[in-house]
This record gives sequence, C-alpha cells and structure tokens, in this order.
Amino acid sequence: MELWFTEKHTKNVNFSIKVDRQLYSSQSEFQRIDIFESPEFGRFLTLDGFMMLTEKDEFIYHEMIAHVPMAVNPSAKRILVIGGGDGGAVRELTRYPGIERIDLVEIDREVVEACKKYLPQTACRLDDPRVRVFYEDGLRFVRDKRDEYDLILVDSTDPFGPGEGLFTKEFYGNCFKALDEDGILVNQQESPFYHNDAVAMQRAHQRIVQSFRLRFKKIAPGGRLAGGGMESFGPCDPIL
Repeated sequence: MELWFTEKHTKNVNFSIKVDRQLYSSQSEFQRIDIFESPEFGRFLTLDGFMMLTEKDEFIYHEMIAHVPMAVNPSAKRILVIGGGDGGAVRELTRYPGIERIDLVEIDREVVEACKKYLPQTACRLDDPRVRVFYEDGLRFVRDKRDEYDLILVDSTDPFGPGEGLFTKEFYGNCFKALDEDGILVNQQESPFYHNDAVAMQRAHQRIVQSFRLRFKKIAPGGRLAGGGMESFGPCDPIL
C-alpha cells in the first residue's frame, strides 16, 4: 500500500508527497510534530499537518532569511532567531566567524530534539558554542530587551497556533526596541501565491510598518528594515 502526505493549500489545491516511512510522531504541549522520509524530497518536517521543510529544498529558505541581512550588515555580531527550532537559520548564521552570539528562542523543546535526531542536515550547528537556546515564548522573550541585537530573524510558523503571537503589533514594537540603531528585522510572512495568504501577508506588513515606520524611509545603508536570499554553500561550511 502506498503512503502519501497531503497538505491542503486551498479548497481547489492539494499538495502531496509520496512517503516511504514515518520516522517520528509526537503530540507536544504545543503542537503535533511529524517527520517523514520520502523518495523525492528526502526527510521532511510537518507541524500540525503543515509542511515546514524538506531536505531537498530547505536551503532556499534558510539561505534567503540569513544571508541577505548579513550582506546588508556584515558587521552584525549579536543575532536573535525566534522560532527556527529545526536549526536551519542558525546553521547559515554560524558560517560567519564575525558573529559573536546567536540566541535561538524556540517555544517547543520537542521540535529541537526531534530535529537533532532526525534532521541533522539542518540541526548540525545547534551545538556551536556561540549559540544559546531558550525554550520560551518569543513574544515574552523580547519584551524586556533594549538595543541588544544587530539582527532579528523571525523564523516562525504561520499566524495561528504557537506562532500566532509573533504576528502582532506588540511583538513588532518589542522587536524594534530590541534592535540597535542599525538593526535589521527579517520576518517570515508565508507566500502571497494564494489569495488568502496574500491578505494575511498584507495584514502582517501593516503591523510592521506601524512599528518601524520611522525607519522604513532609510532603505540602505542604515535603518531598521526587513529582508530575504543568497547562494548555496556546502552542508556546514563557514563563510571565510
């Protein structure tokens, strides 16, 4: 019997991947976590039935979210990653020898532990000595931070479930305060390919503008802004 994973995109569109076997399944305090192995995309992670990444194409997202802001501000030394328990964004950041500290804030410890065991391609740098992992709510974590980070990557799930609080005006305002004068915010907002997703992106964008409006006038070189993309490297090679 063939096994398939299917994610519903819209009432008219489903996305399916043939599955060889299920490697991991758990209901954590926050969400259902599943890891599958497939013949076409390798291993892939889903949370609450939604695709988070596949081994075949995760580099596209993780390189985009990390390398463009580092190209804009290559002197960034203090980095905050909110979400991203799979470790892919952290992996890309650890390629930069000039980065001194990477704080990873992930609400669900089980996601990190599962990815360390079953998705080492993305989680291979979570033990880097510059990485500190905090298992707590990102919304609460940034509330008392002031001028502490050069770069914040919001590598969250979509705006429901555990990630819902990371799409609010309060959260973006706190991120603004947590950044230093030339700090950069990069925020995952899903894809505008489908109408409902495009509407959700517009709402999130408006909340960001309300918090960062004084800085959006300065696109480069200074100012606090948002970004994404870069080219491919080896699995865990440093950037020299």
